[in-house]
Amino acid sequence: MNYDFDLFVIGAGSGGVRAARFAASFGAKVAVAESRYLGGTCVNVGCVPKKLLVYGAHFAEAFDQAEGFGWQLGEANFDWATLIGNKNREIQRLNGIYRTLLVNSGVTLLEGHARLLDGHRVEVNGQVISARHILLATGGWPQRPDIPGAEHAITSNEAFFLEQLPKRVLVVGGGYIAVEFASIFHGLGAQTSLLYRGDLFLRGFDGAVRTHLQEELSKSGMGLQFNSDIERIDKQADGSLLATLQDGRVLAADAVFYATGRRPMLDNLGLENTQVQLDKRGYVQVDELYQTGEPSILAIGDMIGRVQLTPVALAEGMAVARRLFKPEEYRAVDYQLIPTAVFSLPNIGTVGLSEEQAKAEGFNVQVFESRFRPMQLTLGSCQQKTLMKLVVDADTDRVLGCHMVGPDAGEIVQGMAVALKAGATKQIFDETLGIHPTAAEEFVTMRTPRN
Repeated sequence: MNYDFDLFVIGAGSGGVRAARFAASFGAKVAVAESRYLGGTCVNVGCVPKKLLVYGAHFAEAFDQAEGFGWQLGEANFDWATLIGNKNREIQRLNGIYRTLLVNSGVTLLEGHARLLDGHRVEVNGQVISARHILLATGGWPQRPDIPGAEHAITSNEAFFLEQLPKRVLVVGGGYIAVEFASIFHGLGAQTSLLYRGDLFLRGFDGAVRTHLQEELSKSGMGLQFNSDIERIDKQADGSLLATLQDGRVLAADAVFYATGRRPMLDNLGLENTQVQLDKRGYVQVDELYQTGEPSILAIGDMIGRVQLTPVALAEGMAVARRLFKPEEYRAVDYQLIPTAVFSLPNIGTVGLSEEQAKAEGFNVQVFESRFRPMQLTLGSCQQKTLMKLVVDADTDRVLGCHMVGPDAGEIVQGMAVALKAGATKQIFDETLGIHPTAAEEFVTMRTPRN
């Protein structure tokens, strides 16, 4: 059978664009359909604009620290509209870059909603298109809770486009997005409280990282309320919100921000016209080759619910392109030792096993840990401390995990990830000379294991 395209990609986010570009470079005839924005969540309402807002929030700390270094600054004034306007222009620039990347790669870009008709056909803007292979890469979408008044709450999608900075914000959730946006709102001057239904946020991260960040956020003046959840939200005549908690307390806010999970974006995708199946969590079910129950349809990224990080989606997209169109270069994605960062203030950077995971897996664990006030804070009044931690297998000396909370943690741990990927031992860390004076050198100077 002759098809219109060798590969049809639904979704022009990180994974979809990577798969399309490289499939085209391998000689395939490729089309991509996107109904919202080029670059997907990461570029438009995720990683990139979030990091820009984190940078903006960090300036408040920098101004405070500057006085100790001799700078006499006047009263600082923050303008939300300027930050959002500049952010929007940068995102528009990146959208243009994604468009150019696709077009210059020879990919046909269709701007419209694509719906599956069967295993080889899709409909876009009323046009039926056939393809030998179809790749689903539509990503995820934030969820609101099913409570009275949930329609008054915002998610990350809306937060990037608020007309003004709320004076009082309740952030609900305990994962990356909740902690990061709580840091953003707090750093930009909003009275911010973070509510989480569990005992401590960032479940799955190393215990020392979680408690250290809790201490630092509390010192900064952010309100932290654990074992708390909202039962209903009521909008007042002046536009403010009253959040009634499950324990009966009522908190007033100008915005309630929910970061309590994301779902795969499957809306009107036409899965019912195919053999594609969902797993128990509602994600698209795939095998180790990203193949769905429909032989011609594959899926990658956040919609398959494995590791929901942009670099992982990029790797999955590359793997699909190679397997289909350049199999001699195919390499499976390695899901071990994936580094990640939480851009809270202070930042978290981590790679490998937590202390708790290493013990649960039966390793004979040694822990090397250091807490210190970084040099850049020593001339000011800020008492924030940095945490650095190595988790080591005492039997083989191999470093199993590397964790940090402090300025530039993501930048530093990226280099540590290379070392762990290469199988570095604690002896190699010890024999590596540090760059002095830096915070990062602490990773190669910790000699005494924690008792």
